[in-house]
Amino acid sequence: MSEIMDAYWQAPPLARTLATAILVTSLGAHFYLIPYEWLYFSEDKLWRLPPQVWRLVTSFLLSSPQLGIILDPYFAYQYLSQLEMSNPKFNRKEDLVWYLVTVGGMIVVLNRLFFGNVFFLHGLTIALCYTAVQDQRGAKQGFFFFTVPAQLVPYCMLLASLLMSPGLIPLQITGIIAAHLHDFLTRLYPKFGGGVNLLPTPAFISRLVQTPRVVQRSYGTAIRSPAQAPSSGSSTGASTGSVLPDSWRTRGTGRRLGGE
Repeated sequence: MSEIMDAYWQAPPLARTLATAILVTSLGAHFYLIPYEWLYFSEDKLWRLPPQVWRLVTSFLLSSPQLGIILDPYFAYQYLSQLEMSNPKFNRKEDLVWYLVTVGGMIVVLNRLFFGNVFFLHGLTIALCYTAVQDQRGAKQGFFFFTVPAQLVPYCMLLASLLMSPGLIPLQITGIIAAHLHDFLTRLYPKFGGGVNLLPTPAFISRLVQTPRVVQRSYGTAIRSPAQAPSSGSSTGASTGSVLPDSWRTRGTGRRLGGE
């Protein structure tokens, strides 16, 4: 059990958190421990007092029933972990958080305008997949029992939905559109159009994501700012080879007894 927990905590934190939230929410809803009415997206609920803002998140956390309770968290984890660990677009964690916010927002807007969907997980999953494979052209990737070119995986997901759950296709198409639009505004237009990144990560996202550095010591844990550099002997007045305690080194240069 400890090995399982160690592996869990060593997983990429954003992917781990998203997959766990999907699994817990879906189990609770499909086994009638959590009412569906608490989870779906509704503009009316957002304008109430107090506004039910949690629906902006929970509407992305409900999987399909039965086998989907396992597969949906798995695919979300697989593609988000690829972005978190190896995608050059997201060297900073706050950039990936902002990606999730902006792409999720696009998916919500497109679906509410054109299709009326109230749950959006499958749109987000295919968006993650689309973004993850953009830098893997020429590579191969597994999809169920098949190995296909990496850039075709999102369309394999569409084909699988066509065979098993055709009603998901409009939602998944909005996910691909949102991911492509994000890629265009942040990478393609600046790189090939001579423009600038039109969706830069806001500073407040960076402040929310960044945490103090944690220093582990044999006698406890110290937390310091990332900008704080470790002090050296020269900065504290300590001389190389001195055997005096640290508290004595700040008492000045010292005098001999009876001397001047």
